[in-house]
Amino acid sequence: MKLSARNQITGTITAIDKGVTTTIVRLDCDGTTITSSITNAAADDLGLSVGQKATAIVKASDVMIGV
Repeated sequence: MKLSARNQITGTITAIDKGVTTTIVRLDCDGTTITSSITNAAADDLGLSVGQKATAIVKASDVMIGV
């Protein structure tokens, strides 16, 4: 699949926490954890599992940094 988003970070799923409506997925990317909140339906459709390789795809019009 080709995507227009250029910010693609590959890693390994380390945790999947399913809530009432959303699933929190944690991805280890060379020692950095990226956390994503997706719908339960999306998580089920993707068939996610701990240890699976996955890619975080970031597409945003703004990126904010705070200190």
